[in-house]
Amino acid sequence: MSKIPYFSRKKRNFALLLLHIYYLLNMKAFVFPGQGAQFVGMGKDLYDNNPVAREMFEKANEVLGFRITDLMFEGTDEDLRQTKVTQPAIFLHSVILAKTLGDEFKPEMTAGHSLGEFSALVAAGALNFEDGLRLVSARAQAMQKACELKPSTMAAVLALPDEKVEEICAGIDGVVVCANYNCPGQLVISGEEPAIDAACEQLLAAGAKRALKLKVGGAFHSPCMEPARAELAEAIEKTNFSVPVCPVYQNVDAKPHTDPEEIKANLVAQLTAPVRWTQSVQNMIADGATEFVELGPGKVLQGLVLKINREVAVSGKQ
Repeated sequence: MSKIPYFSRKKRNFALLLLHIYYLLNMKAFVFPGQGAQFVGMGKDLYDNNPVAREMFEKANEVLGFRITDLMFEGTDEDLRQTKVTQPAIFLHSVILAKTLGDEFKPEMTAGHSLGEFSALVAAGALNFEDGLRLVSARAQAMQKACELKPSTMAAVLALPDEKVEEICAGIDGVVVCANYNCPGQLVISGEEPAIDAACEQLLAAGAKRALKLKVGGAFHSPCMEPARAELAEAIEKTNFSVPVCPVYQNVDAKPHTDPEEIKANLVAQLTAPVRWTQSVQNMIADGATEFVELGPGKVLQGLVLKINREVAVSGKQ
């Protein structure tokens, strides 16, 4: 029988140092999708095959007061498009998926797109599961009520510099603002319907490849959501937040946060402020992220990350 080679303490220490450097140079960021990623059947495999997931889904049914799992697994596209269903459904899929990964889920940083920020905070331990679900449900209902107060919408703008889109929106009468900085050349504007129509016309005239109104319930991440922001602020203030296990890059400033009070303030501001996704991903890469793992329905964020920087690795779990 051959002998196992003996390594000196110096060589072992050198090997450990190399391993440490490898982990420092290969930082994994977990990212969580927002509204629009939902699909019928989402989360069913988790429910059927994982006892921990099944328990969490059933707890969610209890907390929400209706069987959201029935709508997620066997409902219709129309069922899932209801804001009060969509947001909790995506949150549940993402957070429960993270929980079932066990030791595989060891984030060095997290971020979420709009609604996904709540998933990122729960996954990182800043919020417990039930409190996070209650806030997401309260957010969805507050946003729905705000949408019903005044006709408003959003539009996707392609192939114009951000600065040009901002300039045109600033010159439009009525409420219209940049809402989602998704990736270079892809931006979403949000506001009152007449102002969105006028902005789309001017954006196309300025050379946009597309300025297309989206099928959404209202003007998310704009001043039109002020009634929802005020309502959600009260719920957030009553909720206990903890220091997360890793920095969470928040939408409003694209910066890493671990202080519970800062996190709460940013969550409140998020409803009327733009989602700075491009800047968040750029900052995460600058801080060492080399791999992005999307947890939740769809692959939207994987595509956006690659459009922001093609040098990083991307993957996803559903």
